[in-house]
Formats: sequence, C-alpha cells, structure tokens
Amino acid sequence: GRALGTAARRASAFNVQDGSDFQERVVNSPKPVVVDFHAQWCGPCKILGPRLEKMVAKQEGKVLMAKVDIDDHTDLAIEYEVSAVPTVLAMKNGDVVDKFVGIKDEDQLEAFLKKLIGP
Repeated sequence: GRALGTAARRASAFNVQDGSDFQERVVNSPKPVVVDFHAQWCGPCKILGPRLEKMVAKQEGKVLMAKVDIDDHTDLAIEYEVSAVPTVLAMKNGDVVDKFVGIKDEDQLEAFLKKLIGP
C-alpha cells in the first residue's frame, strides 16, 4: 500500500501557480485548505513542509494543502500578512480561521488540522 500513499499525498497538496489559481483552488475550495507559505532558502520550511504534507495526507482528502513560495508570490504573502516563513494558514470558505508561524511537531500539526476539519 505504499505507492497508494504517495499518490494520495500528491493529490492533496499542490503548488499555487498564481493569484487566480489561489483564488480558485484555495479561496473557493469546498474543502478546508492549509496554506504553507515557504521559501527555497528557508531551512525550517524544508522540515515543516514534508511533515505537514504527511499529516494532511493522513486526513484522507478532508483537507487540502496549498504551497506558496513567497519569493514567487510576494503579493499573496503581503495580502495574508506573512512576515516570516514558514507561516501556515488554515482557511475555510475563503476565510483564515487559524494560523501558526514556525515549526510544529506532528502532534501539534494533527491538533491544528483536527481543529480545522472539525468533528
């Protein structure tokens, strides 16, 4: 069942291409979306990203993960007041309902996701 997990993980996380892509796939998403604002040069982002992706994949499609490179999408970073990376936003129905900055362990990430998804 390993190959299946990889496919599911790829499907639940995506890279944001531009502002309209963000609008369509994040703001207008029927499902809650975790938005990972990161940068290539950010060490902690390289740790958090895969960890968060793994935790999102475990939710079996109940939540999606959008990855936003702040160097490519400065406008989105400014719009969502991202002043440090990694910053992770929890969005539901187009609204930011929760956020955190920095690294979290798997238990903290799971609690963050559960809160977003709800019972």
